[in-house]
Amino acid sequence: MLHWMKNQENRVSKMGKRVTMQQIADAAGVSKFAVSRALTGKPGVSEHTREMIVRTAGQLGYFKIEPKYNAVDSHTSFGDTMGKKNEGTILILFPNIRSQNRSSLYWGPVFDGISARLNEQGMDILTLTEPSSDHMFSVLNPDAIRGVITVGTISTPVLLEIYRLRIPLVMVDHEDSAIHTDTVFTDNVKGMKELVLMLAAKGYKRFQFAGQLPDAVSFRERWLGYRMGLEVMQLQAEQHAGLLVQEYKEMQQTIREFKLEDIPEVIVCANDHTAFIIIEALRSRDVQVPEQCAVTGFDNTRADDPIIATAHIHKEHLGARAVDQLLWRISNPNVPYERKLIHADIIMREEYHSLRE
Repeated sequence: MLHWMKNQENRVSKMGKRVTMQQIADAAGVSKFAVSRALTGKPGVSEHTREMIVRTAGQLGYFKIEPKYNAVDSHTSFGDTMGKKNEGTILILFPNIRSQNRSSLYWGPVFDGISARLNEQGMDILTLTEPSSDHMFSVLNPDAIRGVITVGTISTPVLLEIYRLRIPLVMVDHEDSAIHTDTVFTDNVKGMKELVLMLAAKGYKRFQFAGQLPDAVSFRERWLGYRMGLEVMQLQAEQHAGLLVQEYKEMQQTIREFKLEDIPEVIVCANDHTAFIIIEALRSRDVQVPEQCAVTGFDNTRADDPIIATAHIHKEHLGARAVDQLLWRISNPNVPYERKLIHADIIMREEYHSLRE
């Protein structure tokens, strides 16, 4: 595997400015025919292979677009951008995932923040769910779209289509290694680190983390913040792999298989919904929550559950700042891309901590 990776690096380093289909085929380990079919949207390759080829092509720079330095003054100030009314339509793109939509307790307020800010600016809104095909602009006129804001996890082929068409793009709570663009995130690392430090200050010593780590960038960042907090406090926690899986049913089964003496003092969860799932599993074993095992969340969407601590994410503000960034990017297309971080407020629910004492 290491030899293969070195070969890949050598191939990339030898590439000139123009990336060919043969180079993509070599890097992806497929035929040039498969690359041609995948990049032109023709049948003949599986969806898995198509996405792998498109991602490889993006990473090698196949879709790279040289900036137009004569387009607009690249030093337009933020105040100049926000001080005037804008015209045109902004496309808001949601993923084709059941939990990530406008009715979600998390994503709904993000959309509300986007909508309110665009209304302030007098701009039209077009809201779409990510299409199954990556050629959505075959039915939409890209010239009519001033910019795109994606909310959550959008597939690489769709993002690359937006990128190819040079449409200004801002992603909320997601990033993709195949392209470079502006993003807006909660400061997940700092927020989770602060939460762990507060728990340690209250006397908790035996920790576990629960969350779908491969699932989302934000979850991986919260895991990193969790580990940083433990390191600062010099606490050792041998992580149980069964709590870092994709399926909630597997997480619950892991809790059910714990020996009672191995149940930690606190389980730090990637979000409030995961905390709810863990609480259910603990209660199924007659473990008292939070007296015997405390549970924390992150996003403050389940105030009625005995979650002893969480982080309040300013969801509407995330949406509003995504709009601000997009309008600024429209006026400043040639300056470096930015990753904005929004502070999250840690909430410690003292009424639950008193039950443990």
